[in-house]
Amino acid sequence: MKVIVTAPRGKMGKLITQVAASRDDMELVAGIGPKGRDYIGTDLGTVAMVGKELHVPVVDDLESVIDKCDVIIDFSTKEMAMEVLDLAIRHKKGLVCGSTGFSDEEMKRFEDAASSIPMLYAANTSKLVNVMNKVLEFITKTVGEELDIEILEMHDQWKKDAPSGTSKEMGETMAHALGKELSDIAVYGREGVSPREPGTIGYHSLRAGNIPSSHTVFFGGMGERLEITHHCYNWECFARGACDCAAYLANKDPGYYTIKDVLHLS
Repeated sequence: MKVIVTAPRGKMGKLITQVAASRDDMELVAGIGPKGRDYIGTDLGTVAMVGKELHVPVVDDLESVIDKCDVIIDFSTKEMAMEVLDLAIRHKKGLVCGSTGFSDEEMKRFEDAASSIPMLYAANTSKLVNVMNKVLEFITKTVGEELDIEILEMHDQWKKDAPSGTSKEMGETMAHALGKELSDIAVYGREGVSPREPGTIGYHSLRAGNIPSSHTVFFGGMGERLEITHHCYNWECFARGACDCAAYLANKDPGYYTIKDVLHLS
């Protein structure tokens, strides 16, 4: 499989490049950086700190290299991701997108893309986070109506969107298990006189220092509570998952895929 990685100097793009370079089933053919960066025109291995040159260029024009690839792995910004999506559709290339912070209308564009390309969107590519989502679905279907549900998510000071895409996905999983839409029952933070409304899902976002991704879901009952937590020690688990997602798209027909399909959790 021939792969293009966007934002190879970024936190995720760098690790995805390193993981992809180590796999026998993948060949990196280009890296895509934002226009104006000083590393444009240099070797992808150097930019992503792989430890060796890969003899693969980093360019700032995806359209100039897109026909060399089978799949694009995009963990960039929401603005860049929409440009990548448009080009993937135009050139009929598979796309794995892990960028977050999109509006409902922007997410609809990813879903619509599935009519013409293999499209896999994953707010979180960690295997254990997605196993956790399956556990959350089971708990909510079983006893969710009896419990108060709260989500605490923690990230570093640089994360732009709040709440995180992962916590939104968790909330959507539990809301659907209750037969509801997250947009109808989510409550974001509290201040002043703010009694809890039954049947809601509360969100709390913490941003500080270089805290790695951490998500806890609290199921509060009378006299007891259950906490399900995932801690990410580093970002390699997400990079490995992203490459697994790209590999899954090999020879797939156009369609909207998720990491649940990759992990056989559907």
